[in-house]
Amino acid sequence: MALGRFSRRTTPTPMAGINITPLVDVMLVLVVIFILAAPLFTTALPLQLPRAEAPSDASQPRAVHLEMDRQGRLLVQGEPATLETLEGHLREQARLQGTDVLQLRADAAVAYGDLARVMAAAQRAGLPRMAFVTEQP
Repeated sequence: MALGRFSRRTTPTPMAGINITPLVDVMLVLVVIFILAAPLFTTALPLQLPRAEAPSDASQPRAVHLEMDRQGRLLVQGEPATLETLEGHLREQARLQGTDVLQLRADAAVAYGDLARVMAAAQRAGLPRMAFVTEQP
């Protein structure tokens, strides 16, 4: 009679899990970097915009001229207009001039909100191209 032994495996089975410790380390470092860098992205710098220096171009296309002073008074091609009637005036002048260009001459003290409303009215009137007229220093 032969004596046999029951064989047992003594070799360990391979580990099936993923080692995520390096991944967690990298992610924590990235979180710290973003926390430290986030305030830098939200700060605004006080800017004083420069005056434009460009030679006048005599070959500019015809354009509708709009002037706006610091009190909010508007002149379209030299004719007075209000914000309510501005869109109609601009549409009529664009049709008469045969152009889609608006030359906007606004005072430096005009509030941004007022200027944005005028620009929106020009867009609705079919004048998508706008040029800001500046003075040479």
